[in-house]
Amino acid sequence: MKGKIRLTTAQALIRYLAAQYTEIDGAPQQLLRGIFAIFGHGNVAGIGEALEDMQAEMPVYRAHNEQAMAHAAIAYAKASKRRRLMACTTSVGPGATNMVTAAAVAHVNRLPLLLLPGDTFASRLPDPVLQQLEDFSDPTITANDCFKPVSRYWDRITRPEQLLQSLPHAIRVLLDPAECGPVTLALPQDVQAESYDFPEYFFARREHSRDRAGPDLRALAAAEMLIAKSRRPLIIAGGGVLYSDAADTLAEFATRLDIPVAETQAGKGALSWQHVRNVGALGVTGTNAANELAANADLIIAIGTRLQDFTTGSGLLIRKPGCELLSINVARHDLGKRNAIALRGDANRCLEELGARLTESHTDPAWLRRAASLKSKWAEVYDAAITITQTDLPTDAQVLGVIAEQFPDNATIVCAAGGLPGELHKLWRAADSNSYHVEYGYSCMGYEIAGGMGAKLATPERDIVVTVGDGSYLMLNSEIASSIALDLKLIIVVFDNRGFACINRLQTSLGGKAYNNMLDTSYANSKTVPRIDFVAHAASLGAVAQKVPNISGLGAALARAKAAPRTAVVVIDTHPVLSTEQGGTWWDVPVAAVSDNADVKSAYRDYRDKRN
Repeated sequence: MKGKIRLTTAQALIRYLAAQYTEIDGAPQQLLRGIFAIFGHGNVAGIGEALEDMQAEMPVYRAHNEQAMAHAAIAYAKASKRRRLMACTTSVGPGATNMVTAAAVAHVNRLPLLLLPGDTFASRLPDPVLQQLEDFSDPTITANDCFKPVSRYWDRITRPEQLLQSLPHAIRVLLDPAECGPVTLALPQDVQAESYDFPEYFFARREHSRDRAGPDLRALAAAEMLIAKSRRPLIIAGGGVLYSDAADTLAEFATRLDIPVAETQAGKGALSWQHVRNVGALGVTGTNAANELAANADLIIAIGTRLQDFTTGSGLLIRKPGCELLSINVARHDLGKRNAIALRGDANRCLEELGARLTESHTDPAWLRRAASLKSKWAEVYDAAITITQTDLPTDAQVLGVIAEQFPDNATIVCAAGGLPGELHKLWRAADSNSYHVEYGYSCMGYEIAGGMGAKLATPERDIVVTVGDGSYLMLNSEIASSIALDLKLIIVVFDNRGFACINRLQTSLGGKAYNNMLDTSYANSKTVPRIDFVAHAASLGAVAQKVPNISGLGAALARAKAAPRTAVVVIDTHPVLSTEQGGTWWDVPVAAVSDNADVKSAYRDYRDKRN
């Protein structure tokens, strides 16, 4: 048929995706870097056949765990500053639902992720098929409905021609700076293999450009007036600064207008740690410098941040009496948080247009002297925290100090959950916008190793140093094998503190007794608790692995790991209790209002006083 091409649904899907391009640094690149795939009966004969036929146009990466491969795809998008992305395909059933957690990670962190789970038969003729979830009252519901609350766009393709409408919508959401997040296209296995006469134009190469929405002129004028009258301003740099490629613009803006800059977890690295206006991390895991400035500012300019509880000290750190809050964000949903004055638009464009209007600094020189003094005092805290002392076990901070010495340049630190993100946020000195890769929006244990693999795919020229606690390692470590098979070298440092030490510290700080967190005290029979040999385990997956008996040998071990020909794992025992006490601010974690435990009663009184 003239102007038509007969393809299966799966073939049309892959061909369309392969034709999508984006412009990066003046050169077109395919929008999708490739597809992570684990095949099963729900996708092998449909999508599997289509991918095999288009290997040259759409690379396929085999993984070992569905959640992990989706984490890797998320990390790729994060490291690519949302300019490129990856897709993941699985079979129906557990293969699909394994990705739900990863979808939530992408949703919370506003990162593009395309999920292509297999689904049950649209015809329903062989129902119930293997792995089919049956709803007793609604036959249209399948396991893939679990993706609805964690997807920005969700569709079930029940006829081939539905791709003509659904795929452009999916790409729009994946590229939209405000709506960006996970897209789920559920693909019934019979429909994957059905054919249709698709119009040839549908597969024409399409080059997408970045959408940079400009601010409303009235809102811009209002923001200009706020900044001009402020004498004690503070900028909060969020992830939107990085995704907008606004780091250089922010540096010029903050320097010229003399405004200190604090960083969220997602925004860390927006300014080099050496930049004169960078006052470090803000919030629950923040520095004394940034938090004291936030508590005394007369204007806080929040750029590209969700203003979540860790950033704002559960809302109590910012919006002190006499302090205005200006929110610059492309997402309307984020603009109204904390009763902020809104300036909607792309971060880079808003900063450029504000900068053009503001010709001189109005900041009180005493405010800048105070910022410089606080920053200098925090440098002393940093030095003390990383200094190696003769304790029985090293602290996380001391281990991070040795890592920093071994990887001073061109390295990316990767982490996700537990106590390490707090220490990293306070103490890691990010040299550039690719130095710091921490998933802390969803704080998802198990992201670390898979995330390192995605970061390496995006930035192969950089050393990727994954920092992971023993708890997260045990949750999800299978992609060590994938990283070796795909020649994506990682340097993984396992901090072994024998359990979930971070939450154990939180438990005891709230008056509770240590319970169900540490390996040696969580089981009725302590004799059954294993001494886990992480070196033997990592080696069995193909890694170069070694354990360091004490911190004095860590530097040499890291040097050997850096020189290793493939993924290398370094294991070190760390202190389960000690962490960097300085910095931080209050975090709202409710305490039991009624308890027979005197420590809990005391903690509740303290909680009530701070909350009120």
